[in-house]
This record gives sequence, C-alpha cells and structure tokens, in this order.
Amino acid sequence: MSYLVGIDIGGTFTDCAIVDRAGKLLTTKVPSTPPDFARGMMEALGAGAEALGLSMDEFCRDIAFLSHGTTVGTNTIIQKRGAKVGLITTKGHEDAIHIMRGSRGYGGRDIRKVVHFPETSKPVPIVPKKLIRGVSERVDCFGEIVVQLNEREAEAAIRELLAAGVEAIAICFLWSFRNPAHENRVKAMVQSLAPDLFVTTSFEIAPKWGEYERVTATALNAYLGPVMGGYLGRLDASLKDLGYGHGLQITQCGGGTVPVARAGEAPLLTLDSGPVSGVTASMFLGAAMGEKNVITTDMGGTSFDVSIICEGKPAYSFISNTDQYEYFLPKVDLQAIGAGGGSLVRVQPEKRTMTVGPDSAGAFPGPVCYGRGGTVPTVTDAQLVLGYLDPDNFAGGRMKLDRAAALQALESAGKAIGMSAIECAAGVCRIVELQMADIIRKVTVEKGHDPRDFVLFAFGGAGPAHAGVFARELGVRKVIVPQRKAASTWCAFGAAAADVLHIFEHTEIMPTPVPAKRINQQLDALETRAAQLMKSEGIAASRHRFEFSLDVRHKGQINEVEITLPWTRLPSDYEQQLRQAFVKRYEQLYGRGSALTGAQLEIVVARLRAKALTPQPKLVKAKKSSARIPKQAVRQKRDIYWPELGKRRATPVYDGEVLVSGNKIAGPAIVETADTTVVVQPGTRLRVDALGNFELTF
Repeated sequence: MSYLVGIDIGGTFTDCAIVDRAGKLLTTKVPSTPPDFARGMMEALGAGAEALGLSMDEFCRDIAFLSHGTTVGTNTIIQKRGAKVGLITTKGHEDAIHIMRGSRGYGGRDIRKVVHFPETSKPVPIVPKKLIRGVSERVDCFGEIVVQLNEREAEAAIRELLAAGVEAIAICFLWSFRNPAHENRVKAMVQSLAPDLFVTTSFEIAPKWGEYERVTATALNAYLGPVMGGYLGRLDASLKDLGYGHGLQITQCGGGTVPVARAGEAPLLTLDSGPVSGVTASMFLGAAMGEKNVITTDMGGTSFDVSIICEGKPAYSFISNTDQYEYFLPKVDLQAIGAGGGSLVRVQPEKRTMTVGPDSAGAFPGPVCYGRGGTVPTVTDAQLVLGYLDPDNFAGGRMKLDRAAALQALESAGKAIGMSAIECAAGVCRIVELQMADIIRKVTVEKGHDPRDFVLFAFGGAGPAHAGVFARELGVRKVIVPQRKAASTWCAFGAAAADVLHIFEHTEIMPTPVPAKRINQQLDALETRAAQLMKSEGIAASRHRFEFSLDVRHKGQINEVEITLPWTRLPSDYEQQLRQAFVKRYEQLYGRGSALTGAQLEIVVARLRAKALTPQPKLVKAKKSSARIPKQAVRQKRDIYWPELGKRRATPVYDGEVLVSGNKIAGPAIVETADTTVVVQPGTRLRVDALGNFELTF
C-alpha cells in the first residue's frame, strides 16, 4: 500500500489528508503548536498512522508522496522573528527599501487605514540602514555593463556585514534582471568568505523591474532563509529517520510544490502556500465534476481566503503584500480577510456598534467555549449559541464545547449595545457573512467576472456553516462542500494533489511589432533552464509539462495583462491573435471600450510554468444512488435560532457521513460530519452527489 499525504498547518489546526491507492480518503486534525509547528505536523502524521492501525515507521515507509504546506514563513514576518539581514546594493540606492512606495503597503487593502492615512506608519525595516552597503557598479536597461563591479568595495562590504553579525545577505543591483553577472559574482564572493551563510540574489527570486518591490523580495527571502532552512532541514531529517525516502515536497504560492531544497533556497515561495493548496484541490475536483468556473472560499479559524478558477485555471497576481511589505512574486491570486471561526467580537457601547475581526483568538486561548482561558466571544461562540454546533460532537467528538460560557460572553457583549445573547450571536454571523460576500465581489465583479456564472466551493472548518448565506447574497447558482468531512482539511488534500511547479520569467520591454524569432529565443532559454533544473531534481522528461505566457500592455502604460499562449512557440503571424486575446482580457478587467484596439503594444515579460506530474488521488464515484435517507443518519432534533423565521424551533440534524449519494434534504436543517457543519438555511436544498460532495442549491 502506498499513500499520498498532504499536511497543512493553519493558525488554529494542523490538518492531514491521506489517500490510498483505491482512492479512499482519510483525514486527521490536531491543534497547531506555535511556535514549534514541526511538532504539530508530526502529531498530525502520528494521528494518521494511528487511524490506519500502523506504527509511525510503517506509515512513513509506505508513503509514496508527502507534501507539506506551512505558515512558518508568514508567521516569521508578522512576528518579526527573522534573521539579521545585510543588504548589498548599487551605490547611491541604499535607501530604496526604506523609502517604499507612497501607499506604505496599504493600497486599498484596509479601507480604515486608507481613509486615515496620516495616522499610518511604515513597517519595521527588514534591513536597518546600518546593515546596508552600496557598491560601485552599474548595468543599464539593455543589460550592458556601464560601470564594472568594484570587487574591492564588494569584499569590504561583505566583511563589514559579517563583522556586524549578519545571519544572511541579500544582493540586489539595478537592472540585474537584464544581466545578473555582478550579482552572481558578489554571491560567489560571499560564499567564499562565509560558506555557511545564507545568501540570495534578486535575479534568483524576482527578476523584474521595480526597484522597491525587487529589493523587498530579495531582503524578505534572506530574512526567512535561516529560519525556514533550519525548520525544513530538521523536518526532512526526522522524516528520513522514520523511513520516508521519496523527498519531502513543500507547497508554494504559485499553485504547486517545490522540493524541500528549493524551498530552503527560496522560502519566499512558501508565503500563502497553505490557502493556495485549497485552490489546487478545487481545480482537481472541479475538473472531475466538469466545472470550469469556481469560486473557492476557505474559512478556517483565523482567516477567510477567496480565489477564483476561470476556464479551469486559477487567477494569478504578480505583486504580493505581507505585513505592508510589497514585493514581486508570481502566485495564485488569493484575497484574505480576518474572518474566521476564531475572529474576535468587540462592541462599542458609545456608538452601539459591533465589529467582528480581523484579530483572532487563534488556537490558544481560542474561543470562549474551548475553555482555555479565552474571554472575548468569537464567531465559533456565536455559532454554538445559535445551535449550529453540537457542543458534545465538535471536531468529531474530540472536543467538548462550553455553551454556557459562550452564552455568558455573548450576553455580556450584547447587553452593552442593547441586544440579547441570541440577537448578538445572530448579528455576529450576519456581519461576518456580509464581510465574506464583499471580499468575494472584489475577486469576481471587480475583476470582470459575474458570480452567477460560477459555482462556489465552501471549505475550511467554518466555511460550510455560512456558505448558504453569502452565496445567496452573491446570486451564486450552486454551492459545493467538497468531499464531506474532507472540507475542513481541503487544503491538506490540495497539497497531496499538487504537481511540482517551477516558474521562470524573462523581463524585457519589446514594443510591437516584435519578430516571433526574438520571443521564441526567450522561450527556448526559459525551457532550457526548466529542463536542467528538473533533471537535477531527478524528474524524468516524460513528466514535464510546459505552459508559456506573455505579459502585454499598451505602450506607455504600467498595467500588464498576462496572456496564456496557445502555442509552445510563436508562429510568424502570431501578432493579430495575441492582440485579440489582449483586448478581450483587458476589457474584461477594465471595462468594454477601454482598450485601444489599434494602439502599439509592449511585450514585457515572458513566463514559463514548468510542471512535473505527480501521483494523483482517485475520486471514487458511488455505484448506487438512493433518495431514501438511512435511518441511522437521522440524529436528535435540537433548537436552532433562524433569523429569517424569527423564532427558535426544533430542527432536524443529520449525520453527513451516513448519508448516501442521491439523498436530498430541505432546509432548515443541519448536516454534521466529523470536522465540519453544513447549515442548510430555510429555502435551501442539500443533495449528496455521486462523488460524495454536498451540493447546496437555492
């Protein structure tokens, strides 16, 4: 027996998904263990081994593919626990990283801080000024060396930084993405003087123009390097000692995985990689269901993450933002807000208002009902008070919830603004559901997509409880809760289903008309780099899959549009078809008539997404279908408060794991699995499809 295993570490829980050769899916969930997240991962693996009736050693020897999504990098940045970094850059440009952009990294993400911009401040510098050194050198925008690298200055800068006790060095020179010779030389000098020091260059991590974003990406990579390298190294060694011999894979923000060695070199790739795995899983399931347009929604304990899949492919973004630091990195476009099961509820009596999030109670102390010392009510407490959650069967019965404590906390909060505990709980859920609907509009309507053309996948431990409300608010035609109890561990399943992915870019501004030969030479170079890297990783050529794209813009503008190429190499008469694709996508983003159809264009980036196929899970279809609900699926009714009905009433509750394909349930009702609860709102219908998903329609 060989298993596919995916593990995802969240802020509250660590999830493990195990798929055997027959396609049977087993999931486990354990509390995350900050700051030592590796312990939580090993505990999740141990829980999986125990569920399979195997020892840890036996289980690890039987794993064919193990992929791990981690939040260690993100937490390191937010908590400011990274390495002491030195920066070497072009003389005269030492302050670029401190000047930042005028938005200070907000740029509309938090409307409260945009409105009150004078009250905002810049983030704590990744690299203090005393650890930045300028070196004489210059490459121009064509890649020509204008001023030779002053190696004497470079060596002096390296020695000064080493004497200052830096743990990593970042190297970023002007226009190095057009010619990295100077960066490569300084890196070699660092490795010669300090072989064990972490060193990274901008060409390796962000080969694009944009001085601030590029230097920030390079500095962040160095900031994370020693921390992530140590964490991943210890984890890899522990797994090898247990008998796992196929190479640990780490999920990355581009939508696939990278070998553990590459993740150690470029830990920046791991930021947001956990939520992106949920998109990967949704692509896999969407393809099996024949659904090409999907809105993915992931509501965990800390955040609510949204992305879209359009025509079978995820949406991408190329500028990322973590804790106000903006940087270049091609990744799956994921928007997040602080709206999870642990989001804290606060009231302002003088204004008679209530807010939910963005801060979270996390795993410890967690919601009030966890009984771990939490005193501020959360969304989970509200769900419990409304009756959505069973206090005796939370997380499959592994946790007992204290409803009396949650009721008392919400009663206290509601009293301050003239509401009962039940009214306060209903208000909490309504606020968070409208916040979720709003962020979904930002990734659909504001990007030229109509939510009514999509199905919505609701996953994460808390998502299915609210999906019926925010989906109806958006006019979505159908909601899918994927694979029943696997919905709460969907990101872990995505890690197990992900292919290896490397992304390569070449940046060069080329005004049209551009000969096809010139672009094809760039594509040739990208493919050669990809093939060489994957060969060094032991990946057979038969597993390689290459997808090419170009970033195109109107000449003189700064907003590029990525166009996926229908060819592996451009034909000589490619321009008309490329222009049509550009106009279509541009007008989808910015409105009909916004593109200048006959205007000159610029091709600015050639990109290759190089995939290596990995073993894939198998989804087993039910052989039989029945409309008759099994008797053992019917649980005892309980009182639940439904805002639409204006009163409490006895509501049927069903065991979702006993329901069979073809079963249909009309709301109001509750369907429970080991790790998640589906709230079937009044006027909503739930059906179990042939693949074992819950389907909600209105």
